[in-house]
Amino acid sequence: MTNSARADPDDDGRNERDGSTRRRMLQASAGTATVALAGCLDTVDVFGGTPEADETVTVGVLAPNPEKDVSGRAIERSARVAVELLNENDGIDGTDVELVVGNTAGDPLEARREYHRLVLDEEVDVTVGISTSEVLEHLIDDIAEQETVHITAGAATTAPTDLVRDEYEDYKYHFRAGPINEYDLGQAQIDFLNDMAPDMGWESIALLAEDYSWSQGAWDTFQTRRDELPVEIVMDRRYAPAIDDFTDLYDEVEAAGADAVFISTAHTGNAAVLDWQADERPFEFGGIHVPMQYPNYYDALGGACEFGIGQSSAPMGAELTEETPRFESAYEERYGVSMPVYTGYFAYDAVSLFAEAVEQAGSLESGEIVEALEEIEGFDGSAGTIEFYGRDHEYPHDLVYETGETLYFQWQEQNGEGTQEVIWPEEHATSDYVEPDWF
Repeated sequence: MTNSARADPDDDGRNERDGSTRRRMLQASAGTATVALAGCLDTVDVFGGTPEADETVTVGVLAPNPEKDVSGRAIERSARVAVELLNENDGIDGTDVELVVGNTAGDPLEARREYHRLVLDEEVDVTVGISTSEVLEHLIDDIAEQETVHITAGAATTAPTDLVRDEYEDYKYHFRAGPINEYDLGQAQIDFLNDMAPDMGWESIALLAEDYSWSQGAWDTFQTRRDELPVEIVMDRRYAPAIDDFTDLYDEVEAAGADAVFISTAHTGNAAVLDWQADERPFEFGGIHVPMQYPNYYDALGGACEFGIGQSSAPMGAELTEETPRFESAYEERYGVSMPVYTGYFAYDAVSLFAEAVEQAGSLESGEIVEALEEIEGFDGSAGTIEFYGRDHEYPHDLVYETGETLYFQWQEQNGEGTQEVIWPEEHATSDYVEPDWF
């Protein structure tokens, strides 16, 4: 397996372009000389004149191990579906769209090498993807230096957002198609508890979070708002991300008398749910649990996630906008799978947003695309309605949080099979909450 895949594996060449819209300069890698290349797309020719027959708009996709990793595969496939749908409908402003994929391997250094390749060698007009906060934080300076729009699909960290706010002219090229940022993820947790905790009989919780940067914002939101919650936080702990045994931690939860663990976990999610279920702990379990969003998680854990609650950024079968079933139908037709994991929805939306912005701007010039993205309101994305916080907001260029579009689900067993049932908000619920059967 190579570190990249082209949209057409039989195409061993790349279209040449005329003109120049921006100067690209960056350090190709540590210890190498600065490389200066000129981007070569004449936006006047493509948008308003007669383009050359081989002109294209090029979308660069950054995804971790798209042939193996569930999240990376969803990003690559969903971006490809978006490009194919665009080309079936006259491309972008009458110009064909091509896709070029960079395998980040989930590693910041490899991601930087692939980003350089996409921007400098492939001369992409936009990059989309990056599913982890660690990788995005490592690339944000390069994104600024290249002045090439990047639309994130998967990472929640606000470290890039802070730079957009504080150094707007340099960092304005970053936008987040999803998920909502780390602080809004915390707000969604609070909204869920406010609505659901009394009905579920939760009067106290143990607040746990793996000590990664992505979970810091949600944690801070809880600490700020804890006195407003309908539950008492009887224990709170940011635990070491290397933990693989929750026995001692869960003993503390029991001793504190918590009705439920409310967790933020991505890397340690398997151990967290396995140790809870195996010992039939006398408290319930839920929160932000990234692996629990995967459709095959129930089978992968032999049913151990049953009764666990997760937060979902994907529609989970709900028709959030008219674009939701359109995307899901196209994805199923292309890949034989009904829907991707959450990162796929964001990648599809990122490509669609870029196309809309280019058509609104009538240009591929990054500054004009930035302005067009800032003006987008009420855009129907596959994962919900999309618009971005303004440049004067605390979180400029982040996806605006809408309470009805972040869902909570529970793994339940129905007819001998594990299913993800939406339990909140009420308008999208497919089932009531079910208490663990060992209670």
